[in-house]
Amino acid sequence: MPGEKRPIGLLLCDDLIFTSRIVGTARDLGFELNSFKTAEAILSAASKNHPSCVIIDLSNASLRLGEFARQLKSLNAPVPRIVAYGSHVDTQTLQAARDAGCDPVLARSKFVEILPSALAGWLESQA
Repeated sequence: MPGEKRPIGLLLCDDLIFTSRIVGTARDLGFELNSFKTAEAILSAASKNHPSCVIIDLSNASLRLGEFARQLKSLNAPVPRIVAYGSHVDTQTLQAARDAGCDPVLARSKFVEILPSALAGWLESQA
């Protein structure tokens, strides 16, 4: 609808090819998804943009997951949905993401598989 404000999503990912794939999918669906390479940069953007969804790559070197999730949740009301994906063999990190309140938490392969069908729902809803 003209003039209607679309939800904004933020992406924490330092993999250029993967970032391009995720942002391109969002664009194809008509959504704005801004990408950042560091946790500090995405937290700064989240404080200004009030995203509906934040997607995080759990392999990001700058990510201190528990601290990041706490800071993100304290910045915004309503709290954005936090979607996390990571290596399927790193079960400890995937569990830490669940414990930090990320939902859903997905193996990278599953994330890629469902991205086109799930992204709109993640962006349009709050956690």
